[in-house]
Amino acid sequence: MDFLQLLPRLLLGALALVMFGLGLSLSLDDFRRLARHPKAVFIALGLQVVLLPLACFAIARALGLSPVFAVGLMLLAASPGGISANLFSHLFGGNVAMNISLTAINTVLSIVTLPLVVNLSLAYFLSDQGHAVSLQWQKVVEVVAVVIVPVALGMLMGARRPALARRAEKPFKLFSALVLLAFALIAIAKESSALAAGLATIGPAVVVFNLVSLGAGYFLSRAAGLDKPMATAICYEIGIHNSTLALYIALSLLNNFEMALPAALYSIVMYITATLFGLTVLRRKAAQGVHS
Repeated sequence: MDFLQLLPRLLLGALALVMFGLGLSLSLDDFRRLARHPKAVFIALGLQVVLLPLACFAIARALGLSPVFAVGLMLLAASPGGISANLFSHLFGGNVAMNISLTAINTVLSIVTLPLVVNLSLAYFLSDQGHAVSLQWQKVVEVVAVVIVPVALGMLMGARRPALARRAEKPFKLFSALVLLAFALIAIAKESSALAAGLATIGPAVVVFNLVSLGAGYFLSRAAGLDKPMATAICYEIGIHNSTLALYIALSLLNNFEMALPAALYSIVMYITATLFGLTVLRRKAAQGVHS
């Protein structure tokens, strides 16, 4: 068995560990907290479930992405918030507790919304290409299992062994970052010719999608009357996606390296755009607030 044949199993195991690490940072209180902030939850979920897929679809059409790249970008849009969202929220004054709660509910909802968006995207973009595919029901079950089971086990460990869970959080976060980087580089290396040919469209599409996600999360939340820490939390929750999950679905379940390229490229770009957004928008507004 060569490496590419072994890759789906490696990715499955790695993603399970990543989701277990996410579970270590969650508790039932994180879900209860959502009930105390219904307006923020409604805005965040509305942006994540409705606005982002529509914006992503518009970007793919406007920039003329190839069907495979378009599906890959839609797959990314449907993925829930990633662990790094909490870090950026902390760095730029966001409500980190709310970030954790939103990550929890978004992850649970993704077991329904992600297969739905992916299958609609596959049907729209690839149905006339002569090789229409879909995320079959057994693969949907696999997505549910790899998302929910490790998270639940992580939460259980956090409840039963809180001290051990706290010590394990940082190593798991480091592992998550390394896994994401490794599989992103594998996808890029495997499809380097396709990436080179499509970089003029997929590169701008990834950057625009990331900036639209961050901007919509912050400015629409502020326009709706939420305070700056809450708006910052939503900004990074919907602006930093779980690209490891997107890579897993593209590489393992759909067996398409080219479809994984948007998520692979995004996993590198998002750290740059998220930092620049924080420095140029969030910090600037904080400075204006101090001087006003």
